[in-house]
Amino acid sequence: MKPEEFEKRRQQLMRMVGQDGIAILPSAPVRMRSRDVEYRYRQDSDFYYLSGFAEPDAVLVLVPGRTNGEYLLFCRERDREKELWDGTRAGPEGAVEIHGADDAFPIDDIDDILPGIIESCTRVYYTMGMYSDFDTRIAEWINSLRLRESKGVHTPQEFVALDHLLHDMRLYKSRAEVKAMRKAAKVAVQAHERAMKTVRPGMMEFEVEAEFRYEFRRNNAWVSYSPIVGSGGNTCTLHYVDNNHELKDGDLLLIDAGCEVDYYASDITRTMPVNGRFSPEQKAIYEIVLEAQLAAIDRTRRDVAWNEPHDAAVEVITKGLKQLGLLEGSTAKLIEDEAYRRFFMHRTGHWLGMDVHDVGDYKVGDQWRLLEPGMVTTVEPGVYIPNESDIPAKFRNIGVRIEDDVLVTADGPDVLSKGLAKLPAEIEALMGAA
Repeated sequence: MKPEEFEKRRQQLMRMVGQDGIAILPSAPVRMRSRDVEYRYRQDSDFYYLSGFAEPDAVLVLVPGRTNGEYLLFCRERDREKELWDGTRAGPEGAVEIHGADDAFPIDDIDDILPGIIESCTRVYYTMGMYSDFDTRIAEWINSLRLRESKGVHTPQEFVALDHLLHDMRLYKSRAEVKAMRKAAKVAVQAHERAMKTVRPGMMEFEVEAEFRYEFRRNNAWVSYSPIVGSGGNTCTLHYVDNNHELKDGDLLLIDAGCEVDYYASDITRTMPVNGRFSPEQKAIYEIVLEAQLAAIDRTRRDVAWNEPHDAAVEVITKGLKQLGLLEGSTAKLIEDEAYRRFFMHRTGHWLGMDVHDVGDYKVGDQWRLLEPGMVTTVEPGVYIPNESDIPAKFRNIGVRIEDDVLVTADGPDVLSKGLAKLPAEIEALMGAA
């Protein structure tokens, strides 16, 4: 992402904050995996969205109209010994020269500098509750100002939730963001294709997962969430991540796996027969889900309410399950009673962007939000048939989900993950190419 992209975002946010406001964002803290072993560091999405700065122990401050600089960054100082162990730091100098800050200070000096800047502002924009330790510091700074009010020190009069403004900005993707998401989708498509060509009876689920992780890293991408690689009855567990069972001849394999490129995620699911050939019952369920997905994608258009793609998928799935005898009654009544939820219990999609379940309101007031160009959503209907005695044995333990990433445009839906086999014949042909 070019520096101009981050600058444009900061300017847009500062216009909303206004001349008498201040916006404060802390970086994500370092997380411990166990004992003294840290997780790989990943910057807070909101912080990175405005800065492109990927180091911990930093605070971003925006002060619209401030004479001595509107964009301030508090960060770690250069330290040769610590950099020897943990890698290069930008330091305050790099924050200015590389990351475009108007001014930068050592993070250790924040208690001496930031309260004085807050004092000049009427409103503080901050997301309370995200990082409790930093919440405490904000409260301490404000209290220190209040204790000096009798001496003429000014205290901000209003606190405003920063995430309300920032997350609405993030909902609309720029060209640069769409480009990054296309790349993330392309890499994930390659990984799914690799898996389809590799899968065979006798493999372990974790071996298939390894193919994804290899393809991601060879393209300088990381998993955007823990891959779901479930076979047999595991296809019916929505968030199955153990990935430790053997692939059995005659079973289905459901893979939900995406990657992150330059902080932007992909999220793709495909379902395939372990032996390369769908059984009649598997194909019947699969074709219902595929029809539902295509119907939902077709409704992923500008000026269409957020819930309409889901409603389109629900109607197709309900009709299909009724035709197979898995549901009984009128279609309208089954939908009204949500009878389909025994087999399709989740929504058809979610926002996608810097986070897999990305930020942004799904409703405005009490009304579903209308889709607009620049929004990106997943479209992922599914049918999951449990192993229960009142269900014909031939349908039990069949779980199917098909998921693609879709950009809303002025001209209709743009499937970012297009090109990946989805028709049953396409999947069978690709698996036969092993």
